Amino acid sequence: MEKKKTVFDYLAQVLIVFGFTMLVMNIFCLAFGNSAKGFSAMFALANRGVPIEITFEFLFLSALIVGLRLLFFTDILIKEMPVWLRTICMLTSVIIIIAAFIIAFHWFPINMWQPWAMFCICFIISFWGSYFVMFIKEKTENKRMAEALMRLKEKEAKTK
Repeated sequence: MEKKKTVFDYLAQVLIVFGFTMLVMNIFCLAFGNSAKGFSAMFALANRGVPIEITFEFLFLSALIVGLRLLFFTDILIKEMPVWLRTICMLTSVIIIIAAFIIAFHWFPINMWQPWAMFCICFIISFWGSYFVMFIKEKTENKRMAEALMRLKEKEAKTK
C-alpha cells in the first residue's frame, strides 16, 4: 500500500529535480562557460556558475515538471489513460514548457540550430538516463514486494 503524498513530498521532488539540474548546469558552466559567454544568458558568468535569474527560472521549471508528473502519473485528474500515453503526454508537455522557457528567458539564441540540437541531445540523454534509473528502481521494488509476499505466504502456511 502506497503512503499518502503530502505537499512536502512534492517539494522534495521539486528540490531533487532542481538540484540535479543545477549540478548539470554547473558542470556545463565549467566545461563550456568561457566559450559560451555572451552567446547564452545561461553562461553569462562564464565558468563561474549560473546567474541567479536563471537559477530561479530553473527552480520554477522544476516545480512545473514535478507538477506535470503529478498530473500525468497519478489519478488526481486523469483516471483512464495507459501509461505509455501518459508518458508521451508528459514528455510532450515538458518539451513545450522548456521551449517556452528558452524563448521567454533567452536562454540561447532561438534562430540557431546548434543550441536546439544540443538541447535535443541533452534532453534525450536525460530522458533515457531517468528511464533507466526508474526501470531499475521499479524492478528492485517489485523483487522486494515479491519476496515479502512469499514470506507472508510461508508464514500463513505455517500457522495453518
